[in-house]
Amino acid sequence: MIVIDRETAEALALGGGVLGAGGGGNWREGLRYLQLAMEIGRPHLVSLDALPPEATVVTVSGVGSPAATERDVRVSDYLEALELLIERAGIQPGGLISSENGGASSANGFVQSALTGIPVVDAPANGRAHPTGVMGSMGLHRLPGYLARQTAVGGTPERRVCLYVEGSLASVDHVVRQAAVSAGGLVAVARNPVAADYVRENGAPGALTLAIELGRLILSHKDQGGMRLAEVLLEYFGAGECLGPAIVQEVALETRGGYDIGQIRIGEAETRFWNEFMTVEISGVRKASFPDLIFALGAEDGLPYNTAELRPGNEVVLVWISKERLPLGTGVRGPDALKSVETALGVSLTTQEA
Repeated sequence: MIVIDRETAEALALGGGVLGAGGGGNWREGLRYLQLAMEIGRPHLVSLDALPPEATVVTVSGVGSPAATERDVRVSDYLEALELLIERAGIQPGGLISSENGGASSANGFVQSALTGIPVVDAPANGRAHPTGVMGSMGLHRLPGYLARQTAVGGTPERRVCLYVEGSLASVDHVVRQAAVSAGGLVAVARNPVAADYVRENGAPGALTLAIELGRLILSHKDQGGMRLAEVLLEYFGAGECLGPAIVQEVALETRGGYDIGQIRIGEAETRFWNEFMTVEISGVRKASFPDLIFALGAEDGLPYNTAELRPGNEVVLVWISKERLPLGTGVRGPDALKSVETALGVSLTTQEA
């Protein structure tokens, strides 16, 4: 068991920010949620081994556009989403997991845990951030006849959304994403109860511990600048490359269907993103493709950027690391995950590095 204290909270948020790959929410927001959890109770992280194999595990997350300016989700919304799923699905969760790692995403579940006593489990559905709900559902969409069950809560009183929906995973994911659009850009979600054994086989056990370890490296080396920190992280993973320091030359972003989609030119690199960074190309040569980990660090302070935060003139270090070095959930390991990205961006992800 890991008790979340101030230092661990900051490390989890910062390490999540790296594994967020440009998405997964802002790490400062994640830190605020972890600090709130500490004010409410004594948040802690338990190993998947602490749960019986048949224990019910629920995924909790936020769903929406990082660039949305009218989003309004409160702590009470995250709790209401969980309570609504428990009531309507008739379940009693033994543990909560995040759908992914990310600056804010890695903090998912800790406030709900502090309020309910249900532990957060160190086994997110995916070890890095991803754009779609299906990608964070541990391959459940591949089970014939699987009935997805999800709740979504959020929005100002004028745009309030509170729903419970059942159906095929793809259909339910679409409904929840559109609910986020209707609510102003973001909703709190609880979804898809499964057995702990299923999480063991299809999730990313140990991925929150990984985020904490990366965050501690960031805290130890960020004062040395983004380039030095990039070198430390590449050494930790044992593979990868970086570019920088480099200036953000151009940002083209549009919010479409509840997603941020676009391109960012960083120095000589062309990147495409779908909430998260999806590809890196230099001089027409593909260097990395989702689910490889691609992220940007501030050149001066070493802190991770989201794609929605980057602006022309920012000086950053761009880093990419092979997917083979990451704890990936089943939801991003199949060709169907790659196909959805290719459709959204209009590019191939199978282009090989020259």
